[in-house]
Amino acid sequence: MAKKEENKKETKKEVKNKSNEVVIKIVGEEWTEAMDAAFEAKRKDVTVSGFRKGKVPRNIYEKNFGKESLYMAAVDSVIQLAYERALDESKLVPVVQPKVEVAAVCDEYVEFKFTITTKPDVKVKKYKGLKVKKEKVEVTKEEIDEEMQKVLERYGEVRIKEKGELENGNIAVIDFEGFKDGVPFDGGKAENYELEIGSNTFIPGFEEQLVGMKTKEERDIDVTFPEEYPAENLKGAKVVFKVKLHEIKEKVKRDFDKELFEDLAMEGVNSKEDLEKELKANIEAQKEMDAENNYVDALLDAVAKNVEVDIPEEMVDEEVERLLGRFSQQLQMQGASLDLYYQLTKTTEQDLKNQLEKEGYKNVLYRLMLEEIAKEEKIEISDEDASKQADDLAKKYNMKKEDFLKNFGGIEMIKYDMEIRQVVDLLKELNK
Repeated sequence: MAKKEENKKETKKEVKNKSNEVVIKIVGEEWTEAMDAAFEAKRKDVTVSGFRKGKVPRNIYEKNFGKESLYMAAVDSVIQLAYERALDESKLVPVVQPKVEVAAVCDEYVEFKFTITTKPDVKVKKYKGLKVKKEKVEVTKEEIDEEMQKVLERYGEVRIKEKGELENGNIAVIDFEGFKDGVPFDGGKAENYELEIGSNTFIPGFEEQLVGMKTKEERDIDVTFPEEYPAENLKGAKVVFKVKLHEIKEKVKRDFDKELFEDLAMEGVNSKEDLEKELKANIEAQKEMDAENNYVDALLDAVAKNVEVDIPEEMVDEEVERLLGRFSQQLQMQGASLDLYYQLTKTTEQDLKNQLEKEGYKNVLYRLMLEEIAKEEKIEISDEDASKQADDLAKKYNMKKEDFLKNFGGIEMIKYDMEIRQVVDLLKELNK
């Protein structure tokens, strides 16, 4: 009991703009035990002349290495205890990972200074009757015709062009090698490369100069790399590509016949008219989804203009880090990395964070205002409803409920997600 009171007296709190400093001192027996444990862990790997490895006495260890060598290990062992005590005694609820500083450390105690950011005051002045309208969706005949043509192209046949020259839209099977000042450069060579003429896959001027070539013909192609080309040694450089055309392939468009519909294998689609109806429904569904997303964005933006809040920069920083992590994952799925992205774009991590800052701020603002509206409208999700939602989602993703909850962040995250969705649905009703 005395130890608890002693630690409690060492707790201070200073509140300023939702950034709270809480000082916690670990003293007495707790710090002594931490130092003892640090010594036991350290001496396992220590060899001192005259003693077996791991058997050096405490006084000899401290004489050779100093007490200071134990401080950091001891600090690490009590930092979680200090943080829990900081939250318990200050009654603060952090909204981001707190910052921690070792303010002082010695034989008798360690003193931590936690900077805990709490939720700012939020005032939503108006969120009803904003008259935000959803865009009406319409599918035109031109859009359907365009999709019909894409189907023909997608299922078109490719065959060898026996006679004639290479034309726009043909596929050229080529060998090529690039030379700068008569010397081959890295990445400028390939064999049996299939290039669709007119696809603008290569640098400007390359594909156009291939037009008119015949099978087995060889040709030198003079081009200039763009000034913004990623490789420094090729920016604005004049080069020559030696090209050999092995083969010309041409695409043959299909007809809306029985064979095409068999290849499509779309249930209930057996005619051109059926396909038009199916494509119209698909286009309409996509447009409805886009219109809904745009409507919600416009609605949230309208509400945000009526919000008063001083968002701590720590909240924005944490959201930017989250966005950065998500972007990194997207790159990895494409076989790339952040380092490669920085190299190709000639930017730095800080440049990317600066780009993400506006989105990060908006995300935090929306989250805070929706939470405040939920509080105002007394929207709460019961444990029963959240559990049922978890059951449904786990079944949808063919997962065990326990595994799904672990990946999703627990039942509280389910409740939070449901709460925010209910607030958005309410805003739609209040602003029709």
